[in-house]
Amino acid sequence: MPAPPTIPTPRGLEAIYSTLRQIYPDQPNPLQVTALVKYWLGGPDPLDFISMFNNPGSPMDGIPSHWHYISSGLSDLHGDGRVHEVTRREGPSGFGFEVTFRLKKQAGETSPPSWPAELLQSLARYVFQTENTLYSGDHVSWHLPLDQTPSAAGQYNCNPSHIQHMLMVDDPRLPVVTGPLGSVRFIQAVGICTEELQAAQHWNGPAVLDLLRKVPPAGGPWLVTDMDRIESIFEIDPSLQGTVTTGIEKDGSNLSGVSAKCCDTKRLPGDAVASERRSACSSVVSEISRTRTLRGIHLRFGLEAAMLLPLALRGRLNHGRHFTFHSSVNDMAITLVAPNVTGSITDNEHRFAACGTWLQVLITDDFLQRLDRDLDDLTRPSELVLPREYRWPRYGMIISVLPDDN
Repeated sequence: MPAPPTIPTPRGLEAIYSTLRQIYPDQPNPLQVTALVKYWLGGPDPLDFISMFNNPGSPMDGIPSHWHYISSGLSDLHGDGRVHEVTRREGPSGFGFEVTFRLKKQAGETSPPSWPAELLQSLARYVFQTENTLYSGDHVSWHLPLDQTPSAAGQYNCNPSHIQHMLMVDDPRLPVVTGPLGSVRFIQAVGICTEELQAAQHWNGPAVLDLLRKVPPAGGPWLVTDMDRIESIFEIDPSLQGTVTTGIEKDGSNLSGVSAKCCDTKRLPGDAVASERRSACSSVVSEISRTRTLRGIHLRFGLEAAMLLPLALRGRLNHGRHFTFHSSVNDMAITLVAPNVTGSITDNEHRFAACGTWLQVLITDDFLQRLDRDLDDLTRPSELVLPREYRWPRYGMIISVLPDDN
């Protein structure tokens, strides 16, 4: 009988596989998690495959043995438009990246856990839904043990892991793939605890990643995630807190914006649009948009977003920068701007200005000091009674802080 015809590997997928064979020549057929119903056929999982490799690490160099998970599906695997728009070879393939994860092995473990594959699928769904590309230094606030995935529900209630958030970094061993459908980067998700997330937000992600590399229990050179880690880098090495504090004072924060779960805005009752003026709106290239100026505004934030207001004030505006809250429930964006930010549609006579669904709020130096003082209790969220309202009648602004489930 003639042999059944072989199905050729899609071009984009073969480019990824070719690279992985060079990194893992002894594992040409790794274990894989496969989407049962492909995304283009209406399935819920955007990633076609997640390959799982056994990496021995290098214990002498602070790199523990671990499982290495690598996705296929955020980049264009097929090149026929079924998932991603077909692009030229010189550009990025699909979203231009795949996600990876390195999980420290448990003693005696002989097969890779499946929950990291679910985690990568969840990250991929976020990317497909928001079209936000992940880059090295980005952080993801997860607020849940990373191993507490749907298939593992109920297994971690007694001793939930402290690793509940992620930082993104270029995978230390996987090079950029330049394939027939474009280029593909490999972005590694690194599990971190809440204190490390806050340091990344208030200072910057790349600097915190450097600290994690220097502390073997927290990741080491290849930033391997240990789900059993219960101490932050600041508990392992208390001197690192001083490093972060000094960095914040010197550099401020490089976090320029976040997606806010419950971010809304409305004009104060009785405060109609004060004026309309023609102005170049930088969110619309080469178009002149009508800019609306307001006498007063009422901003509403969910608690998680509101907790970042002190960061926005101290780490951004105090250093002459801006900070943007992108609404996760509609197209609205709210940007707080310092007086010396160039390109703003606000000025001293028009402190609140809107261009389409984008609101800009000028925070003058005197108002910045007042806000910093009045909103300091947002750094102690456990003491807050919600909902909470802050009013500044002289400046024409109200901020309401609501529970995140509202």
